[in-house]
Amino acid sequence: MLGRQSGEYLTNIRTDSQLITRQPIVGVGSKYGGKRVNARELSSYDAVFLLPSGAGTLTPEQQADLLAYVHDDGKGLVVGHAGALAFFEWPKFYEMLGGRMGGEFMAEARVIVEDPSFPGADAFGSETFIFNEQHPVFTEPYDRDKVNVILKLDPNSLTPEQRAKRSDEDYPVMWSREYGRGRVLQVGWGHLDATWDDPRFQQLMLQGILWAMGAVGKNG
Repeated sequence: MLGRQSGEYLTNIRTDSQLITRQPIVGVGSKYGGKRVNARELSSYDAVFLLPSGAGTLTPEQQADLLAYVHDDGKGLVVGHAGALAFFEWPKFYEMLGGRMGGEFMAEARVIVEDPSFPGADAFGSETFIFNEQHPVFTEPYDRDKVNVILKLDPNSLTPEQRAKRSDEDYPVMWSREYGRGRVLQVGWGHLDATWDDPRFQQLMLQGILWAMGAVGKNG
């Protein structure tokens, strides 16, 4: 919807991982078996947006292709919400993403815009704002010196129990990072339908996706 309404990009929505490959996709069955079919593989896309769960179904070859798609080909990767907990048997995914979700909690918390220059970071209209969501708690390999934190929770707005989930009280919600030649955007929100329906969040996501595609720079 965001791509169509803005006219910025087209989206191919899939609930399987077949297209996550740099190899030709061949058909099956008596008519198309062994023949290349009219299916687009990774080279056709500027970015991939993942909302995976569980261990995932990517083969070792597909995993290598996705890493190379971002690192070597210079393409974009956007990972939403609990996707930062998916592929839990694939450590290199978290190395590419920049962190792994180690927990979450529901809260109406104050959010600090740490990098107001990032595209879409001004969507909420101020340097701090209140937002109700299932907020992530990140763990290794998360290192704020290796990512560009865009949004983070203000620990002063959390309960003592919530603040204690990280000893350093560092609760990033959204970050960007370079991975080789490519761009990676991690977005911790998205548990609630109301979040996706929020025009401010939609603007944040639109600009973030365009950044991952290489269509806008960090400063707009």
